[in-house]
Amino acid sequence: MGSHADRVTAELAAALAERRPDVTWTTEHYVGRTPVDVAGEGNGRVFVEIEWRRADPANNTVKLFRHLSDSGVDGPVSVVQLFTRYYDLNSGGVSSKRANAEFVGERIASTFDHVSYEAATLDIDPPKRGGTLTEGWQKEVEAAADELVEEL
Repeated sequence: MGSHADRVTAELAAALAERRPDVTWTTEHYVGRTPVDVAGEGNGRVFVEIEWRRADPANNTVKLFRHLSDSGVDGPVSVVQLFTRYYDLNSGGVSSKRANAEFVGERIASTFDHVSYEAATLDIDPPKRGGTLTEGWQKEVEAAADELVEEL
C-alpha cells in the first residue's frame, strides 16, 4: 500500500481506539506471516483488512484465514474486509472481485466455531499513484469506524 492507504489505515486505527478504548488497536499486525492492516485485541480479536485497489482481494481473505488456522488463534475473532469504492460498478452493485472475496470470507468463516466475517464499505475512491485523497476522506473513515464498532 502507498502513503495514502497508510494514512487511512492510521486514521481508522485511531478512530476505532477512540470509540473502543477497551480494545488495543494496532496497525500492521501479523497473523502468521501475513500483515493485517488494523488489529484490535480485547475480549476477542478483530482483524480489519482494507482493500484499497487490490487486483485479487479474495487472496487476502484466503491468506488471513489460512494463517489464522495455522496459528491456532482462539477465542472470538472478527474478520472485517473493508472495501473502498474502487470495487463499485458504475452500473450499480459491486465488482466480481469484491463478490468473490465476500463469498470466500463467508464460506471460510463458517468452518470456524469462533470466527465471524463481515464485509463493509469505506466510502473513499482511492487515488491512483501520484493522485490525492478526495476532500472529506477523514469523515468517511470516521463513518466506517462507527459502522465497524456497531458490528463488533
